Amino acid sequence: MRVLVTGAAGFIGSHLSERLIRDGAEVIGLDAFTSAYDPALKKQNVAWLLTQPRFTLIRGEIASVALPELLRGVTHVVHLAGQAGVRDSWGADFRTYVHHNIEATQRLLEACVGLPLEKVVCASSSSVYGDVGAHWRVPEMSPLEPVSPYGVTKLAAERLCHAYHVAHGVPTVALRYFTVYGPRQRPDMGFSRFMRAVVRGEAVTQFGDGRQTRDFTFVTDAVAATVSAVERGTPGAVYNIGGGASVSLLDVFRLVEQVTGLALQIQLVDAPPGEMRHTYADTSAAAADLAFHPTVTLEDGLRAQFASMIERRPEAA
Repeated sequence: MRVLVTGAAGFIGSHLSERLIRDGAEVIGLDAFTSAYDPALKKQNVAWLLTQPRFTLIRGEIASVALPELLRGVTHVVHLAGQAGVRDSWGADFRTYVHHNIEATQRLLEACVGLPLEKVVCASSSSVYGDVGAHWRVPEMSPLEPVSPYGVTKLAAERLCHAYHVAHGVPTVALRYFTVYGPRQRPDMGFSRFMRAVVRGEAVTQFGDGRQTRDFTFVTDAVAATVSAVERGTPGAVYNIGGGASVSLLDVFRLVEQVTGLALQIQLVDAPPGEMRHTYADTSAAAADLAFHPTVTLEDGLRAQFASMIERRPEAA
């Protein structure tokens, strides 16, 4: 197996690349090391990978690298690169999301046309669903009504995967990840911000009443699902990948205090536009086709993330 992983130096991408290497695959990692967050963190992410003879790192953007050359001999593609984050996707920054999430995906898919690829797995997001009712597990056939520009771009990328599968036979599989967390989580994401604030004695922002809920997915579970999609995902299919529980923000705060042994200071602000009220994945399709079953509890996952944060960035304490 020779796999091209885009976004290989990122949060999920670095974990996936390590898993593939340990499973015996050859991995070509492509990453632009953009300034979306500190590139030094991405360098830490790939430190072990760069010691492995079956890993090759290519620095560059999908928009500009020579994709035909990069795809030569590749058997599988996992497309994780993109511009993440709901709150920054409004206004003039939307063009960045279009460039990295839509245009880059189209260029990659176009380069895959006619190649003897076994699978092209593309990262999507629970943001494509928009707002749903509390405590309702969302199946893949639910209405897709994103409420943020970010969600719109992820849905557009999904539609491109479908179009290239139908028109050109590209064996695409889309994975709708639900709030992935764990070691190496991006510094702008919730758990990273909460833990960083509590060890520094700073206030944590609570958007709205704190009763909004999320289905949190530990990174090793997300990686296991992705590997299964590479190996056995049905071309043309879309799968929800979630952690198996719906947890409120208030409950998350209590768990963070329990895990860190420190008290959180809360600053209340209004909920920003584009934030979904609830997410909760129906993962029965992934269970049936990918044998996916999440294994890491939220408490255990938070403990692992906190331990990793202190080890990687001791100055945070």
